[in-house]
Amino acid sequence: MNKNTFFFLFFICSIIYVEAQVKYEIFQSEKLRDKRELKIQLPRGYNPDSNKTYPLFLVLDGDYMFEAVAGNADYFSYWEDMPDALVVGLNQSETRSDDCMYSQMSSLPSETGAVFFEFLAMELIPYLERNFNAGSFRVAVGHGSTANFINYYLLKPNPIFQGYISISPELAPNMLNYIPEVLGKTESKIFYYLANTKEDIGSIVEMTNALNTDLQSVSNPNVNYKFDSFETTSHYSVPTHAIPSAIENMFKVFQPISRKEYKEVIVELDGSPVTYLEDKYKTINDLYGIKKEVLVNDFKAISAAIEKNELFEDYDRLSKLAKKDYPESLLGGYYEGRFLEETGRPKKALKAYQSAFDLEEIAGITKDDVLIRVESIKEDFGL
Repeated sequence: MNKNTFFFLFFICSIIYVEAQVKYEIFQSEKLRDKRELKIQLPRGYNPDSNKTYPLFLVLDGDYMFEAVAGNADYFSYWEDMPDALVVGLNQSETRSDDCMYSQMSSLPSETGAVFFEFLAMELIPYLERNFNAGSFRVAVGHGSTANFINYYLLKPNPIFQGYISISPELAPNMLNYIPEVLGKTESKIFYYLANTKEDIGSIVEMTNALNTDLQSVSNPNVNYKFDSFETTSHYSVPTHAIPSAIENMFKVFQPISRKEYKEVIVELDGSPVTYLEDKYKTINDLYGIKKEVLVNDFKAISAAIEKNELFEDYDRLSKLAKKDYPESLLGGYYEGRFLEETGRPKKALKAYQSAFDLEEIAGITKDDVLIRVESIKEDFGL
C-alpha cells in the first residue's frame, strides 16, 4: 500500500470503529494491587448469550494503540477479510516503564515487569474469557517497549498468544537470540509480524533489522512471518501503517479467494479444486477456532476452475458442500445437475435442475440459467 492509501484506510477505520460496541471498564487487579483501565470493542451484532466465540486482540499501550487496532479489526471484518474479533486495550500511560521492566542480565521480566507478565496471563485473559466470548486464537499487539514485552509469552511452552504484532520494538539485548531460537523450534502455529521505520532511533532500526535477518533464515512450517520497514513514517505513526499490513497477512487464509489465487494457484492445481476449498476451510477452523460457511465467492471460483479444466466429476462434491451451507438456494442443485449432465446422465440431470428451479437464486446463477440447461438437455436428448 502507498502512503495515501494507508492514511485513507486509517481515516475510514477511525470512523467505522465507533459503530461497533465500545465499552470502558476499571479492572481491579489482585496481582498488581492496583486498578487498570480497559477499552473493550465488541464485534458488531455481539450476543453474550451466543455460543459463538471471537479471536481476541490484546492491545498494550491501549491509550493510543487501541483505536488503531479496533478500527482496522472492524473494517477488515466488515469486508470478511478477517473474522469478527474482540479487541481489548490496556491503558499504560502511567505504568508503562514499570510494566515493561526486565533484568539487564537475562533480558527477562523482573520485579514489576514479572508481576505484570503474570497479571496478563493469569488474571486479565481468564477474566476476558469468563465475561466475554473470547476464543482460543489470541493476538498480542505492542509498540516500542511493549512490543518487546509481548515476546516474553512466545518464550513459554504452549504460548497463550498465537499472533504477535511487534511494532518498532525496543528489544532487550538477549531477545535477538531468544526469538529466532524459539520460532525455529516451536510446534505451535505462530503468526509473527515485525515492523520498523527508518525514522526510528538508531538502536531500534539496528536491532529490528538484525532480528529480521535471523528470522528470515528460520525454516519452520509452523511459523508465518512477515517484516515491514517503512521509509518516512515516524516512530509514533508507524502503527497506522503496520497494523493493517499485519492483520491482512495474519488472516490471509480467511479471506475470499482472490483473482490472483485463482489464476496462479487453483487453476494450476494437479489435484481437485474442491479438495483445495475443503482444506482452506478446515485450516480456518483449525487456526482460528471458527466454523465458517463457504463464501459464495469461493464457490464461484471453484466452479470456474472445474469448468476451465473440465473436472466435471468434482461438481458432485461441490454440490454437497453447497447444499450444506446454502440449503435454501439453487446452488447445490445446479452443481448436481452439471455433474450429472457432464457424466452422461441427462434424465437425472433434468430432475436436479427442475428441483433447483424452485429455490432461491444465488451466486449469479439465476432461474433463467437453470431453464437454459433444462431446455438444452431436452433438445439434445429428446426428453
